[in-house]
Amino acid sequence: MKQLLLASGNVGKLKELSVALADFGFDLKLQPKDSAYDVAETGSTFVENALIKARHGVQLSGLPTLADDSGLIVPALNGEPGVYSARYAGEKADDKQNYLQLLENLHHTDDRRAYFYCCLVLMQYADDPAPVITEGRWHGEISLQPSGDSGFGYDPVFYLPDLNCSAAELPAAEKLRLSHRGRAVQQLKSRLLSRA
Repeated sequence: MKQLLLASGNVGKLKELSVALADFGFDLKLQPKDSAYDVAETGSTFVENALIKARHGVQLSGLPTLADDSGLIVPALNGEPGVYSARYAGEKADDKQNYLQLLENLHHTDDRRAYFYCCLVLMQYADDPAPVITEGRWHGEISLQPSGDSGFGYDPVFYLPDLNCSAAELPAAEKLRLSHRGRAVQQLKSRLLSRA
């Protein structure tokens, strides 16, 4: 099994990506809980931030590194929370504080359209001139109140009209199949197969 570092401390992402990449023979592990692995996400786009995290992870670990930068984009809020999705209500905010802040900021509009965006970057080594970069989008709406207790992040307020439920009410396998991260992973797998 090939070791692969996930440039994240997010256990939810680790679970989703481990399941999605299981058939590829990767032993995906979270980055160590070591402040050296913390890196400022100074990019203005998800792609820039994923590149920063992947390069930093491979430099420190010496392992091929997969970085995910993802978040929620709400057109009525000019793209917010965007790259600040994980800290929308403040640097130390938790998931619930973030989605409550979002609901508060949307109270003035009926336009509830939103989509999740994910960028995955896989770097083999720190100076990798051709990292694998993939993306996925998942369209839905922001509900008026949270529902469901699965998933993480904004899942309880991300409503899927076609399925009449929130992302937090989906079984894990169904969420992975439909989600922005699942779509980015499918592209990643296709790209890796074409490189083989």
